[in-house]
Amino acid sequence: MPDPEERFAEVVAALLRAPGVTPPERGRSFGSNGLKVDGKIFAMVTNDRLVVKLPRTRVDALVAAAQGERFDPRKNGRAMKEWLALEPSSNEDWLALAQEALSFVGSKGAPGH
Repeated sequence: MPDPEERFAEVVAALLRAPGVTPPERGRSFGSNGLKVDGKIFAMVTNDRLVVKLPRTRVDALVAAAQGERFDPRKNGRAMKEWLALEPSSNEDWLALAQEALSFVGSKGAPGH
C-alpha cells in the first residue's frame, strides 16, 4: 500500500494545474496542509487519511457504503457533515475524490468551509 503522504503528493501534483488551486502550506493550523481553491480548503491529509469536502448527500452515500466516515477533527463526536475521511486502505480513488471536492468547493454555490 502506498504511503498516504506520497498518494496525496500525487493528488497535489495533478490538481495544481487547475485554475485557482494553491498548494499545501505544511503548517500546524487546521487546513494548512490542504489543497485550496480560491482560498478554500477542499482536500488534505490528516492522520494518514485523505479528507475531502463534498456535498452532504455524497458524503452520506460514501459513509453508507462503508467507503469512509465523516471527518471529526476534534474527535469529540461532532463530525463535519460535508467532510469525508478515507483510511489509507480505502479502495476509493483519491484523485477522483479530490477532483470532485475541487469542483464542489470551486463552484459558486458551495458554502464556505
